[in-house]
Amino acid sequence: MNNFIKLNYISKKYKRNKSIKVLKNINFKFESGKIYSIIGPSGSGKSTLLNLLSLIDIPSSGFIEFNKKKLDINNSIQNDFVRSNNIGIIYQDKNLLPDFTALENVLLPNLLISNNKAKSMELAKKLIKKFDLNSRLYHYPSELSGGENQRIAIARALINEPNIILADEPTGNLDFENAKQIFKILFNLKDKKRIIIFATHNRYFANMADCKIKMIGGKISITDE
Repeated sequence: MNNFIKLNYISKKYKRNKSIKVLKNINFKFESGKIYSIIGPSGSGKSTLLNLLSLIDIPSSGFIEFNKKKLDINNSIQNDFVRSNNIGIIYQDKNLLPDFTALENVLLPNLLISNNKAKSMELAKKLIKKFDLNSRLYHYPSELSGGENQRIAIARALINEPNIILADEPTGNLDFENAKQIFKILFNLKDKKRIIIFATHNRYFANMADCKIKMIGGKISITDE
């Protein structure tokens, strides 16, 4: 049976001066072996949707299924476990720890679940070498280029061998040539047991996905545009 994530009647609203509904009654199934792109104008709910899929945020109503198992949105311990063991997240601004070296940034997620520093360091070094950054092991994020930082961020997202990869505008701060390199890496991660979902404003990269999702006004639809 393929891995999948299923959204069931998912809505999300925020209360500020008034209640703002960002996602509206979404039903959708993401299946393993596919790469999904999410496009839509700013404010359409792309980042909110990815935050819900990553279990960083919780829906206001509805529920999420992970491989036929309904997740308890209020069980933070369970959701933290699911996230750390199954989900790799890549952010637009890389989100690396500035006081940690490239090696330390990559190994940390594995160290948190294995509590084995030697093993985590070995895995991190192999990943960094795979991305041709062996000479940058002990460099800090401020000493790396934008493209190098994003490759380190991808290595960090991969260290626990996730079967779900989520990327929110992963090349938003990069020039086109560096962006192409990052998306080449991302698409090479496709696997029959893995789901890859990325949000982007760039239709060139969005069109490369197996399935294109359009978000407008908190709702989603499949698009061929």
